[in-house]
Parts: sequence; C-alpha cells; structure tokens
Amino acid sequence: MASVELVKVAKRYGKHSVLSPLDLTIPDGSFTVLVGPSGCGKSTLLRLLAGLDSVSDGDILLDRQLINDRDPADRDIAMVFQSYALYPHLTVAENMAFHMQVIKVPKAERQAKVQQAAKILGIDHLLHRLPKDLSGGQRQRVAMGRAMVRNPKVFLFDEPLSNLDAQLRMELRAEIKSLHQQFRTTTVYVTHDQVEAMTLADQIVVMKDGHIVQQGDPLTIYDHPANTFVARFIGSPPMNLLDGVLGLVAGQPGVICGELAFPLPTVWWAAARSAEGKQVKVGLRPHAFRLIENSRLIENSSLTGSGKQPPATLRLLEVAGESSLLHITWGGFAMHVQFQGRVECSQDRPLWLEANHQMIHLFDAQTGDRLSEAV
Repeated sequence: MASVELVKVAKRYGKHSVLSPLDLTIPDGSFTVLVGPSGCGKSTLLRLLAGLDSVSDGDILLDRQLINDRDPADRDIAMVFQSYALYPHLTVAENMAFHMQVIKVPKAERQAKVQQAAKILGIDHLLHRLPKDLSGGQRQRVAMGRAMVRNPKVFLFDEPLSNLDAQLRMELRAEIKSLHQQFRTTTVYVTHDQVEAMTLADQIVVMKDGHIVQQGDPLTIYDHPANTFVARFIGSPPMNLLDGVLGLVAGQPGVICGELAFPLPTVWWAAARSAEGKQVKVGLRPHAFRLIENSRLIENSSLTGSGKQPPATLRLLEVAGESSLLHITWGGFAMHVQFQGRVECSQDRPLWLEANHQMIHLFDAQTGDRLSEAV
C-alpha cells in the first residue's frame, strides 16, 4: 500500500489546458473516486498517475518519492481499463500472468498467483478460455485479476463498469468494494456515475473543467454540496434548484420562490435576517417532499409552515416498482419529486405537496456557491 500526492499538477496539450494546477492527497489504503462529467479531466488525471501521459507542471509523489519520470512499468501501479485491454490470442491464465512473465517471475509462482486471484474473482473455471469466449463481466474480472496478481502499491480503475449492464455493474461494484476491504490497497477509481462514487468511495473528488470542485467523504458531499454544480451532480435524481429571495415567511426567516414560500431551519435564521432581500438558489432534493391527500391539511402543515401553497400539476410519472418519480410543475417551477412505493395521481388532478424545510440548501444566486449558515 502507498499514499499518493499530487502537487500543483497540470496538463496541457499545446495551448489547451486539460487540467489546471491542482493539489490532491490520496491516503494510504483509501478508496478515492474521481467523479465528474465527460471532459472534466478525471481520466487524464488517472493517466498521469499511471505514467501513460506526462505532466506539464507539478509533481506526483508515491510514498513521498517523486515518480514524474518513472516509466509506467516501474511505478508499481496497476491499471484496469474501461476496454479490458486483453490479448485476444492468450488464454485467461496467460493474460493474467503476462506481466509476471515479462519480469521473469518463476513459473510456479506465476501459476499460484493466477490461481489465487482467479479463485477470489470466481473465474478459476475459465482459465483456459480465450477472451472471445467470455462475457463482458467475465472479461472485466480477468482485467481485474491481471492487476491483482501484480500485488501493486496502487490500483487505478478507469470507468471499468461502464460497458456492463445494470445487474453486472451492481455485482462487480460489490466485488470491487469487497476486494478493497480485504486487501486495503490504495485505489483510485474514475467514473461519471455518481451512484458508483457514493457506494464505493472513502473519499470523493468532484471535478469540473479540469478543476477539483469539492472533495470529502460521500455523505459530507451529499449533505453539504459546495455549490450548485455539486448539488445537481451528486444525487439521483438531482436536486431541484429554485430561484428565491430571503425574507419573512409566517413571521419567521424564510425564502420566497415566486408563489412558493418556505421557512428556514433555525440554523439559517441569523444569516437570513442579516441578508434579507438577497437573491438565492434554493435546493430541495426529490425525497424532501410529502404528498398531502387532503388539501386542507396543508393549512397547518408542520413542514411548510407557511400557510396554503398552490397545488402542483403532474407532467410525467415514472414508476420503478419500489419508488415513484413525479415530474411536476409547482408554483411555476419544473421539479421532480420522489416517493417510496406507488403513487395514485394523474395529470388531470392537482397535487398538494409539502416540503421538508429542514432539508433546504441555500446557494448564492450569482456565484452558485453554498451559503454559510453563520453570519
């Protein structure tokens, strides 16, 4: 195992900057996930770690040793690619043992390591097959096994599950996490799938346009997104963002969003009073709502606390068996709300909703940055 540190690392192709100078520490034994939209620089960063690309500026340290000029083979880092990158003319066993053969590991030791890794991954019965005779999930297991037998200091995963169907993604995601918990090898994992990021990571690094936007443990990033980009990117379905202004709602500090009005949690009161009239973005996650069967109950709602809100109208209903996702228009805002179970609703009937004001997020309307609860 090893720690990895990036110090002012940047990457440019000609005049085009792919990675702006950034600092990142990946602790020894951690599972760090780089997440962001396509083109944000996460795969480029992984290639710099692997030595497949050279840095334009900055230093990469492995166990406090500078590795900028080391060849990929000398970095003691193993990478699992999105495309599997298996040799089509070699068997599973030969693919897994290839690197050990190149560095002249004794045959008996090679075979023992291949058997051990294959058994852990559940592919020990496939060792004599060629890649063309394997499913996508089996090929990905072979690629993982090829990395495992090297016993590297660091594992790198470049979107390894993106080519698989949903069931296989779930199964292999659990296997990858289980392997990390078993061996505690420092792991850097690149994905654009925020569900993978939330379920796998000890540390999430959210990237955008070559910059690190926010980093931290998954729940901290989910509960306290640094800005509207992170708020929308982390969470599925994404957070609803409404234009609002700070003011008084039922005599208490709150936020007014057109026809909608929400009181604020007490932790926001001092900040809201000092910035009354400030334009803000109001964030509410899809699960922060409740359906009111009787519209008159909304008059005394403990969640909205603001008197009667206008009804919402349904635009589209998506039922996923265990949950229902409603695409609605509420107070002039297009939103999506999610409920457990199945919801009886239709486009010709008004929907009466209440929002849990304890779950409100506030962001600056101009910069998109999260507002501080403190004055």
